[in-house]
Amino acid sequence: MALPMLPGNSVNRNLGKEKFHKSQHFDYSNGVAMMVGSEKPGIGGELLLGQSARPKYSLFPKGEGSNAPAWVAFDKQVLCFDAYFQEAVPQRREEKYRVRKCKIYFYLEDDTIQVVEPELKNSGIPQGTLIRRHRIPLPAPKDDCFYNVHHFNINQEIVFYNRTFMITDCDPFTRNFLIKMGVRLIPPASTPADPYATHRQEMEENMKPLRPYERIDTLKQFLEHDRKVLRFYCYWNDTESMFGDSRELILHYFLADDTMEIYEVVLPNSGRDAVPKFLHRGKLPKHAPIPKHQPGEITDRTVLNVFGPVGQGGRYILDSLKVKEEFYKDCDLTIGGVINVWGRRMLICDCDNFTKEYYRSKYGIEDFTPVSYQASFPPKPARQVPPYTGFGSEEDSLCSCQGLLPKPPQKDFKKLMEKDRQGLVSNVLRFVAKMLTDSPVDKERVFIIYFYLSDDTIAVFEPPQRNSGVIGGKFLKRGQVKKPGQELFKSEMSEYFTAQDLYVGARLDLNNQPFQLLDADEFTFSYMEQHADEFPKANIGTIISKVKSISEEEQKKVKQFFTMSDPSSTGFIPYESFRTLLAEMDVQLSEHEIITLGRNYSLREQPEVDLSLVLAVAQDQLKKKNFENFTDMIRHSSRIIFKAFRLPLSDDLQRALLEKFQDESEKIDYHAFLSNINWRENPAPAVLPDVTVKVSLKAVWMTLKKTVHFFYQQTHILRRHSLTFAKAATCT
Repeated sequence: MALPMLPGNSVNRNLGKEKFHKSQHFDYSNGVAMMVGSEKPGIGGELLLGQSARPKYSLFPKGEGSNAPAWVAFDKQVLCFDAYFQEAVPQRREEKYRVRKCKIYFYLEDDTIQVVEPELKNSGIPQGTLIRRHRIPLPAPKDDCFYNVHHFNINQEIVFYNRTFMITDCDPFTRNFLIKMGVRLIPPASTPADPYATHRQEMEENMKPLRPYERIDTLKQFLEHDRKVLRFYCYWNDTESMFGDSRELILHYFLADDTMEIYEVVLPNSGRDAVPKFLHRGKLPKHAPIPKHQPGEITDRTVLNVFGPVGQGGRYILDSLKVKEEFYKDCDLTIGGVINVWGRRMLICDCDNFTKEYYRSKYGIEDFTPVSYQASFPPKPARQVPPYTGFGSEEDSLCSCQGLLPKPPQKDFKKLMEKDRQGLVSNVLRFVAKMLTDSPVDKERVFIIYFYLSDDTIAVFEPPQRNSGVIGGKFLKRGQVKKPGQELFKSEMSEYFTAQDLYVGARLDLNNQPFQLLDADEFTFSYMEQHADEFPKANIGTIISKVKSISEEEQKKVKQFFTMSDPSSTGFIPYESFRTLLAEMDVQLSEHEIITLGRNYSLREQPEVDLSLVLAVAQDQLKKKNFENFTDMIRHSSRIIFKAFRLPLSDDLQRALLEKFQDESEKIDYHAFLSNINWRENPAPAVLPDVTVKVSLKAVWMTLKKTVHFFYQQTHILRRHSLTFAKAATCT
């Protein structure tokens, strides 16, 4: 009698379950996202009817070995086993079974197996890959599991898809791997012989003739050496004959049929016609020239006698002495040897790399020293260029000598694109210079020398000075300037001044007018210091190495000088004292090197801007624009009010004003700002137009950190020439 339905004894299995979803086919295995397929349970993580749980790790449990996935840890690691299997042959009378050798490859990264049978020549059986690479299941009833590394050992049988393989041996890597895995290896077994293969080998041996005649097999030589050609470089001295000379030849020896062909190397402008071939392809006899033979007189075999009818049933006797004509073979061709080419003696001088490797592997020859057959050619004389005539530039005259159609001289386009003006970077070096002359008027003249890095040209400009009696302006037109002391009418190109020739303290002779470079602008100093490898006068490392080369006594004097110049030990001394010290030292430093050293260790201070003057300029601009919306601007508390009300001030002037009304946290007191610029309530004193322009330029300089004028006064460094700079900037 059935028990009553008590609580907890219900037939419905779904009571109490919370998961009823179908498991997905994707999961993580060893940290790698992959498709797991049927390894996941069916519904809600529980097995379905007829489904068995499979282990997640087929060989190594989780936590043993490396954390890397199997396809990384065992990448390109394959176990190789030698095996064979017997195949029944019921259709043939000659053999009942066949022994087929094969290789079994086991890939450790994913437990896949591949079976490959090596191809045998003329076997008549489809060979190669017998079982493609995949995971092979175990025989029934364990066909739900797959083979792993523990199923393999030497001298044991293994079944793949109802075919039994006998493993006989393995390679050294497989042996070491299995031993490290703890597998006890069985001694290797021998592979049984195939009866039919043995029978065929006996038949082939019996097919060889016992007669002393050599078997001629030209097809084998053709198949083995087709497209293999030996190349030799030869020399033929034909100077003994009338109008003869020496010739260079190339000999090709075809290994497929022992034939030769010869090409002649025709040099340019040699006066010879380039014929297709010097010798057509064919066998080259050793004892040539020889009399012509009748057709059929020269054959591969010489027949002595014939018995019986011609055709079936007939017999013949061949000549065993092999009396026939001799031809050149590959063994007769050596470097330094002489061959007879139809009465012409040719010397073999060299060969290519393939020929060397062929003789090295076949005959064991290692000496391939080439033979020198002619004297070395004299060096090609340099092209003589006529001297400069004085018409046009030297470059233009040289181009007219390089071809029938004169072309204009080519400019360095790459240098032009790299060193051309780009925005605020002018790539122009500017120096202040004076004339080296005895004239008292010319001594006071100031010049600005421009050097354009894009094309190495120089221009000289003289700023006008009041009451000097000299009209300023362009002193030298832009162009390349030759260095002094060079001959005018010569074949060589003249040397021009380069950027490395210009530095503070240098002397330049520009068209027989000497100049002394006194100073340079900020861009010039910065550019030369940034490209110190091109300008040794601005290389701080080179300058310091010169200073370090002084003697110990001078080093003591320098220390005493620093102590006397800085009694309070502040760590700073004036630039003039520092310059005087370096000039008196026996180091031979130029003025530019001293300035570079001072710039590197100087303390620079930015000049302050007068707030009252800036406010006066701002109010002056607001008056001109009739701007009076100060009341509406005070109502707003955002920084975008300047743009919203279109404040008629330049961006640089706005930025300079905002910097003056910022506190430590970079917040702007806009009430104070608006109150100060209100020209109705707080009028500022009127300013002159030239003062307005100067203040605007100073605001730009404070914002962009770059110079607007050509030169400006340097703190602690350029104090010596400050007066000259002020004159130049004012005139400009």
